[in-house]
Amino acid sequence: MVYLRKHLIFILVGILLIVSASVPVFARPQFTEAATSGITLTGSVESSFPNTMTFKVQAESDAPLKLLRLHYIVERQNVAQVVSESWPLFTPGTSVSTQWVWDMRKSPLPLGTRVEYWWTARDDAGNTAESNHARVEFADRRYEWQSISIEPVTLYWYKGNTDFANALMSAAQKGLQKIENDIGLVPQGEIRIYIYGSTNELRAAQLFAPDWQGGVTFGGFDVIAIGVSLDQLSFGLSATPHELTHWAIGRFLYNSYGAGLPTWLDEGLAMYVQGEENSGTLEAAKQQNKLISVRTLSSPFSALSEQAYISYAESYSIVDFMLTTYGRQKMVQLLEVFLEGSTYDGALQQVYGFDQDGLDKLWRESIGAGTGNGG
Repeated sequence: MVYLRKHLIFILVGILLIVSASVPVFARPQFTEAATSGITLTGSVESSFPNTMTFKVQAESDAPLKLLRLHYIVERQNVAQVVSESWPLFTPGTSVSTQWVWDMRKSPLPLGTRVEYWWTARDDAGNTAESNHARVEFADRRYEWQSISIEPVTLYWYKGNTDFANALMSAAQKGLQKIENDIGLVPQGEIRIYIYGSTNELRAAQLFAPDWQGGVTFGGFDVIAIGVSLDQLSFGLSATPHELTHWAIGRFLYNSYGAGLPTWLDEGLAMYVQGEENSGTLEAAKQQNKLISVRTLSSPFSALSEQAYISYAESYSIVDFMLTTYGRQKMVQLLEVFLEGSTYDGALQQVYGFDQDGLDKLWRESIGAGTGNGG
């Protein structure tokens, strides 16, 4: 899912956080202790954002320790709670100090993810112990974050004054209201929005981030990150509601049995809430017979700039046509049918009485365009 604005492309996929050179280590001990049948466990965590989280444990026992395990739960949307285990290497003995390193290159976590963890142990005498449970957040402590909250949004930033942050919060609240009023979707849950001081600083905190990336939504984690420099506030004011739309849709469709929404609908709704229609791009594509078929727009958009600009402009126009012609109640019904796991064509046929090809024909007629090349 890609969002283009002038010379910035705004990608909204689950790109996750990775290694960045010369990042300091921040120690945030989360001590956990247990003493059962002669076994004592003391644990802590060190976080080197965005590279690693290191879980350390000191274990003491009357008999040689033969097993140590780290157990953890990543706090995110899940159908069922998932408990993971890691087995750190150690030499058996009555006093053991070891660690397990979570390498984000192999199994990445998004910014702000919270992890519940605990240790268990067993010695040669058959004694067992379980430490107290603790929580740690994979936080980016390279910056001194400030925050403001208006439900359901908490916005974090470190550059700019409160007027800067309040403007972005206002854009977020207006976006949520528009999602509810114009689309008929009531956002659920709470969302954290991290405003980096520039797109470069945002990209420095991510794995293989493209040069044109402006922000990211982490599906299932209720986290959004956007790069907004002080002289590009207008970008942030449009990007924030765009991102929030993807978050709200993702929340709504979380338990869907299907493959989610076609790209043109997902991005079209986000562009509609954002309020940027790119009518000039659409008109030029129409005049040059470069319009792309609705069916083609169901797949991820092209990485080529011209094709991507047209894709976003069309998506906005298609969604605007559907809402203007058939009303928001039909749109709500369409989203509900997708929640049940319907196919793209099946959902449209059930709610509107036409499939993607039929929508393509009606939409083209509405903007005075011919059938084009169907690409």
